[in-house]
Amino acid sequence: MTNAPAGSPESARLGGVVPPVCTPLTPDMEVDVASLERLVGHLLDAGVDGLFVLGSTSEVAFLPDGHRRTVLETVVKHVSGQVPVLGGAIDMTTLRVIEHARVAAEVGCDGIVATAPFYTRTHPLEVERHLRAVAASVAVPVYAYDLPVSVHTKLDGAMLLRLAAEGVLAGVKDSSGDDGGMRTLILRLREAGTDGFSVLTGSELTVDAAVALGVDGVVPGLGNVDPAGYVRLYGHSRAGRWDEARAEQERLLRLFDIVNAGATDRMGRGSSALGSFKTALHLLGVIECPVTAPPQIQLDAAETERVRLLLAAAGLL
Repeated sequence: MTNAPAGSPESARLGGVVPPVCTPLTPDMEVDVASLERLVGHLLDAGVDGLFVLGSTSEVAFLPDGHRRTVLETVVKHVSGQVPVLGGAIDMTTLRVIEHARVAAEVGCDGIVATAPFYTRTHPLEVERHLRAVAASVAVPVYAYDLPVSVHTKLDGAMLLRLAAEGVLAGVKDSSGDDGGMRTLILRLREAGTDGFSVLTGSELTVDAAVALGVDGVVPGLGNVDPAGYVRLYGHSRAGRWDEARAEQERLLRLFDIVNAGATDRMGRGSSALGSFKTALHLLGVIECPVTAPPQIQLDAAETERVRLLLAAAGLL
């Protein structure tokens, strides 16, 4: 949660460092429950403020429904109420998303995260209808996920303001890269006196700047690898220790180069990024196997060595 005083209107607002949890897999493509539990412990020990499971970094688009449920049940059980757990209900259309949302709520998630519909072409009014329907289907808070690079729809700021004011949505994870739009949303929320709506940035390389703009928290994929670094960065930024925040952000920016470990002539950037996170976690002894779900390509020995060198340079090995 945010650092607002207990009992204040902002004290219920989700904030801080909320990593999107990787999904460890076995070589035969089952969920590696033991590794997932170790990863959750790794994150909790670092002092994170929440966990987001079944998002992009969790490989949600690659996982069958049975895998999704196993991930949700494992994380909720292992966390045991220590921090909020958000469950991604990511799918193409409203009825499918509602089904995922109900499963996540049933297993005990504290909130649901949903994108706009995708694959089908939608009008802004249909996107709003979709988010309203998802929110009405569960008794836990729903957070919108602004991810135009994957769903090809940018969430409308006026719609988010409207759904925030009505209490339909509890917040937004902004991975749009539109810092101007995010800043405008924060300003309009403040001007409207809308309390309890969280703005979380998915832009993990500009956390210090985003906190200065007024975001409530960060959802960093690299936070799987170095959660303590993001906890320090967020703490420095919230306290106005800008020199320390800048130094920590720049260290993490250099570490983030692991996402480029995979050769561009043989794999996509998603394979490289997700593979590098898992490879780093494997090298750190957190997960048993760095495999990613098909059709993604795995890192080879030379690419793994590049990840190892960057971990060492960041002080993690």
